This record gives sequence, structure tokens and C-alpha cells, in this order.
Amino acid sequence: MVYAVVNLISAPSGNVPEGEQTKADYSLMLMQCVLGVVVLFLPSLISRKMKFVIPNAMYIVFIVFLYCAIYLGEVQSFYYLIPNWDTILHTFSGAMLGGLGFSIVSLLNNNERVTLSMSPIFVALFACSFAVLLGVFWEFYEFAADSFGMNMQKTMLEDGTMLQGHAAVADTMGDLFVDFLGAFVISIVGYFSIRKNKKWMQ
Repeated sequence: MVYAVVNLISAPSGNVPEGEQTKADYSLMLMQCVLGVVVLFLPSLISRKMKFVIPNAMYIVFIVFLYCAIYLGEVQSFYYLIPNWDTILHTFSGAMLGGLGFSIVSLLNNNERVTLSMSPIFVALFACSFAVLLGVFWEFYEFAADSFGMNMQKTMLEDGTMLQGHAAVADTMGDLFVDFLGAFVISIVGYFSIRKNKKWMQ
């Protein structure tokens, strides 16, 4: 976070030589770091408020995802250095959020105040839909961030040229597709696992 602040102060604004980052780039990096710190503490906060235990494996996966997305992606510039890094993370997040969807159903099943009986196919459908919905919310966030001069939706080339038509929405639609793909795969795995063992979600 300190790295982002220092470079934000000294970085140039406007058009710069290819490969050099601008104030907008470091503003995005700082915003992502702040958001990452906030999100990092959300699981433990929700766990205390709702009085349920988050599986250790899921929490570790969550931490690894934040590390890959924020530190490696933004600070170490993996989004620019590693081909399809963003696509890999969106696919991973779709699967991770799909797993969270299964955990939510499990939480409701274990709550004495909630009477819930869902077939495996509807549990899997909920998990997939839940993950894709959060993916849509993320695209809303990217759209809002771009209103402040950023380029999270990749609607602008590095030289400032605005993309037109199909090319302008390619990044957003690609992100949503791989979100769905990751969620769909984990939902299929979950569906067959529940059919074999009703306690799989626990």
C-alpha cells in the first residue's frame, strides 16, 4: 500500500511511453490494496456476527486468491506480464464463489430456525447463480471505477484510444463467461458429490 502511495505521488499523468505506469494505474493499485485489506477481514467478521465457522480450506483459498489478484496482479504487474492472468483469476473466483454458494446452503441447513430442503440440482443451480451474480457485481465495480479515469474494463488502449463496438465489451463479456465457467464446473462437482454424500457440503 505504501508502495502505491509513493508512486502515485511521483507518477506522471496522461499519455506516457509504453510500459510506464501513470497516476491512474497507481490510483487503481491503491484502491485495490485498500479494498483487499477490507475484504480480508470480512470472513471473520461475518463468522462472528452470524455465528458459524468458515472451513479452513475455503479461507486459505480466499487468501491465496487475494494474494494473486492484488499483490501479484496489481503490485507485481502480473496482469500485464502474464498472458491471460485476469482470465485465470476470474475462472478461479467463479469456482471459489460457487463453493461459497454451497457453504451458504449448508449453513441454512444447519440453522434450526430455517426449514430448507433442496434437491442436489437446485443446490448446484443456486451455487452457480450465486457465483455469477457476484461476478456481475464485480463488473459494476469495474464500471464505476472507470468513471474516475481508470481502465479496469479495458475499453481503452494503452495509448488512450477508445475501443468501439464489440471490442469495447470483449473484456467484460469474457470475464463473465469465465466466471460462469468456473462456477459451472464446481457446481457439477458439487451436484454429484451431494448425490453420493449428503454431508459433502459440511
